[in-house]
Amino acid sequence: MEKVPMTLRGYEALQEELKTLKSVTRPAIIQAIAEAREHGDLSENAEYHAAREQQSLTEGRIMELEDKTSRAEVIDPAKFAGDENIKFGATVTVADCDTDEEKIYQIVGELESDISKGLISLSSPLARALIGKTEGDAFELSAPGGTKDYEVVSVEYK
Repeated sequence: MEKVPMTLRGYEALQEELKTLKSVTRPAIIQAIAEAREHGDLSENAEYHAAREQQSLTEGRIMELEDKTSRAEVIDPAKFAGDENIKFGATVTVADCDTDEEKIYQIVGELESDISKGLISLSSPLARALIGKTEGDAFELSAPGGTKDYEVVSVEYK
C-alpha cells in the first residue's frame, strides 16, 4: 500500500473529522432513518430516501478517512529546520518576478491542501516546481494562463 504523506496538523484534522462522523453524524442519520420508517410506506417516503442517501455518503467518507489515516505517513516539518532545500512541509515565500508580489505557501499532503489558506498539495505543479530549490533560486511555472517566472524569497520549516 502506498503511504499518504501529511503533516501532524493534517492528520489530527482527519482524525477529528472521522471521530465526528462516527460519534455524531452516523447516530443522527440512524435516528432520522428510524423516524422516517415510522411514517409508513417507504417507497414514497422522501425523508427515508434522503436519510439513506446521506447514510451512504457518510459511510463512504468514513471508509475513505479510515483508509487514508491507516496509510498516513506523518511528517514533522520542524525536523527539517535549518535545511536550505525545499521539501515536504516547507513554508515558502515566492515572489512573482513581473509584479514583485509575494505569496506564502506551505507544501502539505493532498488531503490537507487548501489554497485559500496557502496550503498547497505536494502533487501540485507549484509544489513540484519548488521541490529541491533553495532561497534565491528562480523558476518558471507553466500555467493555463501562460508561463510565469518566480523567485524563492525564503524557506522555513515550522
